Amino acid sequence: MEERKKSIAVVDGQGGGIGSVIIKGLREAFGEKVEVLALGTNAMATGAMLKAGANRGASGENAIVQTVKGVDLLTGSIAILLADSMMGELTPKMAEAIASSPARKCILPLRTPEVEIIGAPREPLPHLVDQLIKRIQEILYQ
Repeated sequence: MEERKKSIAVVDGQGGGIGSVIIKGLREAFGEKVEVLALGTNAMATGAMLKAGANRGASGENAIVQTVKGVDLLTGSIAILLADSMMGELTPKMAEAIASSPARKCILPLRTPEVEIIGAPREPLPHLVDQLIKRIQEILYQ
């Protein structure tokens, strides 16, 4: 019997730019060895992440709330854990579902106007995504 692929959900909003960079990195590192799910707060974000190489995608509050319950790993910026972030696109219900999901969470410490993360490196997004991918490889292959 073939082993089930690990599932990684990438959560993003607005234009899906950060999620797209993460998905491109996941595809370069894992190819089709993992299932990548694009979870967008809106259709534009989901579409951009699908174009970047996600296997499947869904948009909106209910899709995010339901899907995060069953994935192996969740990733995105720190904003995915903050109610009303992304200019209000990430609802309190989404933030609670993501934070409460049993999935392992690998979060990028990207600045938001409301939250300063003391001690977080001021690295450009590509460097942070490289570190994220390396950590996900360690988690999945430990």
